[in-house]
Amino acid sequence: MIFNETKLAGAFRVEQELFEDTRGFFARSWSEREFAAAGLDARLAECNISYNHRRGTLRGMHFQHAPRAQAKLVRCTMGAIYDVIVDLRPASETFKQWVGVELTAENRRMLFVPEGFAHGFQTLEDRTEVFYQMSTAFAPEHAGGVRWDDPAFGIEWPEVSGDGGERIIIARDREYADFTL
Repeated sequence: MIFNETKLAGAFRVEQELFEDTRGFFARSWSEREFAAAGLDARLAECNISYNHRRGTLRGMHFQHAPRAQAKLVRCTMGAIYDVIVDLRPASETFKQWVGVELTAENRRMLFVPEGFAHGFQTLEDRTEVFYQMSTAFAPEHAGGVRWDDPAFGIEWPEVSGDGGERIIIARDREYADFTL
């Protein structure tokens, strides 16, 4: 695997190395040893799938508070997403900055999201599936979020085209209060 650090310290775009032959290819999507060697949280406690019917579905921006904070490895296994992370670590040089990465079934990229980041995505195609590997299990009592369009971050989301051009967002994700710290 090839680890490319984003502008946010500790957050990496992970490229799979493809070993190709006449049958197709083989690629490693996870290696505890390689993640640990890159200095990344290599714990794996839970894997999750998010399936989304329509283009323009926006999920996020979610995180878990300490002591149940989560590192995540995110991959789009069907369709395409614009995946966004925001650094919420007050002591970080990149505090309140964000990065967006296009993850598709075709490009097979992954995004490593460290603890202390909010995470969300918008689907770019109908019938999109996202696969998450989590360092700790979901704990609803520690779940939190920030609003997808909070001016404190200025995230630039892709426009939604076709099918009326409407984003699909549940009330919880639309109604988080303005970020303060």
